[in-house]
Amino acid sequence: MYVVGATRAESIGEVRKLVPDNFFLVPGVGAQGGSLEDVAHYGWNKDCGLLVNSSRGIIYASKGEDFAEKAGVEAKKLQQAMEKIIIDKKF
Repeated sequence: MYVVGATRAESIGEVRKLVPDNFFLVPGVGAQGGSLEDVAHYGWNKDCGLLVNSSRGIIYASKGEDFAEKAGVEAKKLQQAMEKIIIDKKF
């Protein structure tokens, strides 16, 4: 597995060319500025996928007593966006 940051998604495509059969751990989606759609476009292929990480976008969803609820909402949004990409790409 390789770690490839999401904030420069086009670079993921260059790494993918070098290692087409390896999973990528991709931090930086969400609060750090990485786009899930761009990461999927450049990094996913028919043989191998991505493990996308979005820590800040989830853990900083709220500073209040509603933290767990807000974090859950943000995690669910990311999961649904990933599911849509998987369906659209027919993986």
